[in-house]
Amino acid sequence: MILVFGGTTEGRQATQVLEEAGNTYYYSTKTGEQQLTLHHGVRVDGAMDAEAMTTFVSEHDIRLIVDAAHPFASQLHQTIASVASILTIPVIRYERIYPLRDPDIIWIDDYGQVPTDINTLLATTGVQSISRLKWLESRGVKVIYRILNRESSIALAHQQGASDEQLCFYPATPDADAILLKESGLSGGFVQKVTEARQRGMKIYSIKRPETPSTFHKVDGDHGLRRMVEKLLPEFFPLHSGLTTGTCATAAAIAATKRLLTGETPNEVPVKLPNGETILVGVQYGEDDAFVIKEAGDDPDVTDGVEVRAKVEKASQFEICGGVGVGHFTLPGFDYPVGEAAINKAPRQMMRENIKENVRITISVPQGEAIARRTFNPRLGISGGISIIGVSGIVKPFSEEAFIESIRKCMEVAKASGTDRVVINSGAKSERFVKAMYPELPQQAFVQYGNYIGDTLTMANHLGFKHVTLGVMLGKAVKLAAGHLDTHSRKTVMDKVFIQQMLNESGINIDINDMTLARELWERIAEDGKKVFARTVIRHCYEHCAPLLPNGELLIFLIDDNGCLFSDFIPSPAEEDGDDDWSSNESRNAVDR
Repeated sequence: MILVFGGTTEGRQATQVLEEAGNTYYYSTKTGEQQLTLHHGVRVDGAMDAEAMTTFVSEHDIRLIVDAAHPFASQLHQTIASVASILTIPVIRYERIYPLRDPDIIWIDDYGQVPTDINTLLATTGVQSISRLKWLESRGVKVIYRILNRESSIALAHQQGASDEQLCFYPATPDADAILLKESGLSGGFVQKVTEARQRGMKIYSIKRPETPSTFHKVDGDHGLRRMVEKLLPEFFPLHSGLTTGTCATAAAIAATKRLLTGETPNEVPVKLPNGETILVGVQYGEDDAFVIKEAGDDPDVTDGVEVRAKVEKASQFEICGGVGVGHFTLPGFDYPVGEAAINKAPRQMMRENIKENVRITISVPQGEAIARRTFNPRLGISGGISIIGVSGIVKPFSEEAFIESIRKCMEVAKASGTDRVVINSGAKSERFVKAMYPELPQQAFVQYGNYIGDTLTMANHLGFKHVTLGVMLGKAVKLAAGHLDTHSRKTVMDKVFIQQMLNESGINIDINDMTLARELWERIAEDGKKVFARTVIRHCYEHCAPLLPNGELLIFLIDDNGCLFSDFIPSPAEEDGDDDWSSNESRNAVDR
């Protein structure tokens, strides 16, 4: 069981991460005023002192605490640290991301250091700080307090002696000589407040954030939080996340650069991810390079366990090269030209963001060439090894995002090949059958959608394909006909009731109660009924698929186990009048195969 202390943006983000597990957790706020929807989380509202916290943790079998409270809630942080120490419970501190301290800002440690040679001060440090600034008023400083426009905040401001004339409400910014901020990080709007103050010519004072207890495990983003929960409480998430090859390559490059320039060889290095958060990645060292063992978590990834290595040399400019086991682009349609190492844009940007020195980085994957044969790379036009990829830097288990991204790249390569028709199909078997219909098309025009039919059609529309052929075998077709655009077995199963409905529509009377696989229908339906049933299935599939391709022509082939193709049926006036003709010569030829 996990207890989260929130009431902040980070608290809200923490709930989004924990909700993915599908397990119960508790979410605590001081006032209960934060609006958020929890499906698996249980709200606990009201402040907790050490005694109340100890009792709650003990009674609810809390085994991990996530401190996502405001960075200036010092008393709460200390209480959490004390209770966690006594009960030997780990604590994850969900920190904010903080920009480097600007030397043009006047940094102070507490409210007593605000100077008195100010005529008007705008205090944006929160309603709780009003009483700590009243002493300035006795020294002749006019203080304006900017607070949230809600009844509880206004009442608390009045209790601390602020008048209505002294209050203004966020986001209003009245004129003042100076502004007082808290070092509240990016999510606290610190940068925006500083920018606006500078535009108004204000002198800027900022109170430094308090130090986090040293016993806390610190993260500063969603990915880091999930990975730390997986480490400290492995059973909470049924499936665990992993690292992309891009993150592994970046970590190895950081470690190799550090050893080259300083001689240091840390066991972990900080890696800044594309979303701005930083995670720690374990590294190892070779004779003249550094490497990371790729961890895929519970994602079925063929690169799991491989070594991603980086050799770094001093250079006159920053450069990234591909070594052994890293493929090269042989076709257009990628972010980089033909002949360039298959290291995608996001990993390159990660390396540049994390390594500021001018060095030459050579990424290699010793097992890459053999592994590449089991990936999409040969189809994409990447030869000689694997790609170094990853948009977010983290691989979620059984990541739909990762698979869909690979489909997207295939579709982009198809578009770049110049074809005006893309042929999408579920896998190698169905593709082999459909390919015979289009001998003139290049290899890149054939794209496998796996189970993501809807996503692939949406991509085709977005890329502007005018002609799309969809090949589908009966197992997926009966799901698609029922409106399931993602046909994965964990999302949907064969609906016998709907299949019986389609059989009835086709005038076919057979018993399917004992049927376990949809393809058994080909054996049970008489030869003269197969075309009629195929037409019914395709018609239903078309009804769900065609709207996703509003600007293009969609042709659907239903494929049986022997490779017989039943063609897409597009209703024509003749058909609507009862004519049994097909809509095109191409369709007739396909049905007769």
